[in-house]
Amino acid sequence: MSSTPIRVVLVDDHAVIRAGLAQLLAGTGDIEVVGQAENGEQALAVVRDVQPDVVLMDLQMPGVDGVTATRNIKAAGLAADVLVLTSYSDSERIVGALDAGAVGYLLKDADPDDVLAGIRAVSRGESPIHPRAARTLLGVRSGAPQVQLTSRETEVLGLVREGLANKQIARRLDISERTVKAHLTSAFARIGVADRTQAALWAERNGL
Repeated sequence: MSSTPIRVVLVDDHAVIRAGLAQLLAGTGDIEVVGQAENGEQALAVVRDVQPDVVLMDLQMPGVDGVTATRNIKAAGLAADVLVLTSYSDSERIVGALDAGAVGYLLKDADPDDVLAGIRAVSRGESPIHPRAARTLLGVRSGAPQVQLTSRETEVLGLVREGLANKQIARRLDISERTVKAHLTSAFARIGVADRTQAALWAERNGL
């Protein structure tokens, strides 16, 4: 266990949830709550003030929501990694959060140990995603009759067709490499391919 605790800011509009999370994290020896915010506007100010390692971010909040707050944190050049903790697992919110710069996506019905593991994973540079959110992201839909790509997935596949590497795609679209990988994973599952070469051929055949 590291001698330096992982410094976390909690962002949620429900005080009871923040209190429960704070109590959960206080029971560890390697995670420390250094700030709290009840909406996205406060989140940016708190993160700027305390410079945490990880921000545990709710999405549905009054005023500035979690996706916008995440985008603002990254746009401000703050080093904190954003880990989403929400009740929602629809594709629009998942993709929106990742596009905004979140590095992980957990659901509030996760076991407490999974939340702790997620925070630790983010601090190691990993991208934890709740299994249900991952299934949504991968586009696993029973009986889906046709391929339906998001606009961002279409852009990423088009750049794969041009031969760009993930780092180049990230730079071109102004998103993180982790987000590029997430879009590729989702797109590969949707179009039924296993690698970049097959994806590039599919993109060419479909005029991307």
